Amino acid sequence: MARYTGPVCKLCRREGEKLFLKGSRCLSPKCSFERRSYPPGAHGRDTQFRRGRASDFALQLREKQKARRIYGVLERQFRRYFRTAQTRSGLTGANLLMLLESRLDNVIYRLGLADSRNHARQLVQHGHFMINGVKTNIPSYLLRPGDEITVRDGSRNRKYFREINAYVEARPSAPEWCSLDLNALKGTVVRLPERREIDSPINEQLIVEYYSR
Repeated sequence: MARYTGPVCKLCRREGEKLFLKGSRCLSPKCSFERRSYPPGAHGRDTQFRRGRASDFALQLREKQKARRIYGVLERQFRRYFRTAQTRSGLTGANLLMLLESRLDNVIYRLGLADSRNHARQLVQHGHFMINGVKTNIPSYLLRPGDEITVRDGSRNRKYFREINAYVEARPSAPEWCSLDLNALKGTVVRLPERREIDSPINEQLIVEYYSR
């Protein structure tokens, strides 16, 4: 399964803002972006001061790249999500974000069961979760309203899940479109999210313009 394996802090520096790809570390003094907010590379510091007004294409490209990096999706898969969003009724940009939010790894992150989307992806790939009673190890699995996510019985005795209460309390609460039963280690997708409930710093209209060239 293809995925980005390079240093993720460079991705934040390239986009010029925190993407919170390392969870709680991004809120600590150890955050690389706080210490070096200029773009990566040998001439990154110089580029920071030489930048002029970006072209429309550059703005559209950067917004698309930012969305890909936030959700941990590579180009080909992201393009497929966009094509699927086009076939659905409603605004294409909102549909795209709804698809990305419906991914299994993202929902686990939103529920607070993982520190970041990358952490959630790792937990899923290691087979710790079941969807509607069926073991699933596909992070890109698209959830629908009514789907239940539960921690597998064989994983409940692991140290991480035994101490999950302390981790969840330190993380943002689950969004309104999801529900979490921490005692049962179970989450439910109540409904699909609305655009106002998606707090990712993404201007989806720029992404639509990029693919509409």
